[in-house]
Order: sequence, then C-alpha cells, then structure tokens
Amino acid sequence: MDGEPLIQLVERLQALCLQRGVAVATAESCTGGLVAKLITDVAGSSAYFRGGIVSYSNDAKVGLLGVPADQLEAHGAVSAQVARSMALGALERTGSDMAVAITGVSGPGGGTPAKPVGLTYVAVADRDGVQVRRFVWTWDRSANRDASARAAVELLLERVSARNETGGAR
Repeated sequence: MDGEPLIQLVERLQALCLQRGVAVATAESCTGGLVAKLITDVAGSSAYFRGGIVSYSNDAKVGLLGVPADQLEAHGAVSAQVARSMALGALERTGSDMAVAITGVSGPGGGTPAKPVGLTYVAVADRDGVQVRRFVWTWDRSANRDASARAAVELLLERVSARNETGGAR
C-alpha cells in the first residue's frame, strides 16, 4: 500500500473539516474502530469528530445503526446495501454532517466464493446522499483492515473536498 502516509491523510481530513465546518462520525465493522482511532490520534479531533459506532455483529448493526434485519438477511452484512444503511444510521444517530461506514471480510477465514476474503464496502453519507465503493484486498487481516481504513479516510476527504464553503455539494 503506497501513497501518502495515513496520518497525513487524517491531518488533511481534520484541517478540511475544520475549515468547512463539517462534523464526521464512523460506523465500523471489519475495521473494529480503526478509523475512529486514527482520527482521534490527531490532537484537536474533538472539534469535528462526533464519535464512532463499532457494529461488529449483525445484532449491533440492527440495534445501534438501524440497519434493517431483512436487508441483512437478503444481502448479508458484507454488501453495498448494508454499508449504505450503516453510514445513514451513523449520520442520523450522531447528528453529524457526514458519516463513513466500513463492512467487509478481513480474513483469514470467513470468505466464500461470492464474498471472498478482502471484500470490503466503504460508504459515505451526508445530506446530499450516499456514495458506496467496493474493494477486494489481497493481503493478510491486518493489511486488509489498514487498506479499508485508508479507503474510508480517502472517501471522506473526497466528499468533504466536494463540499463548498457553505456546506452544500458543489
């Protein structure tokens, strides 16, 4: 995984969120709170980070984020539909301007032919809608989680960058 160091991405996210007045939240499954940890590793994060929800089990996705149980049944926890619902649930429950959600199969077990190890969905929701991206990482558990966290921060950065100074989409 090449590119800008993750801590620098998070520092850029913080600066941009503070500049634009954007409060963010996280809803994490396979990353287990890693994105929230990365955000709070940077001093001053309390000025824009509302909080994070780690919803590792399906029951937590339903109870804490309001993911519809029938959606989990129809599509499984690792799906674009569930990532979308997780992001919307975090947005609503935290009163944030933007929320990111991550759900996936980090490995080494748990994969199937239809949903292999490394399959991850990252969603970002704000008042203008939801964007979902699909990834398939090919590393070990730790690297897959790191890649998912990076993808989440990068998608947040893109979405905040797309907002104009007054808070709406450009």
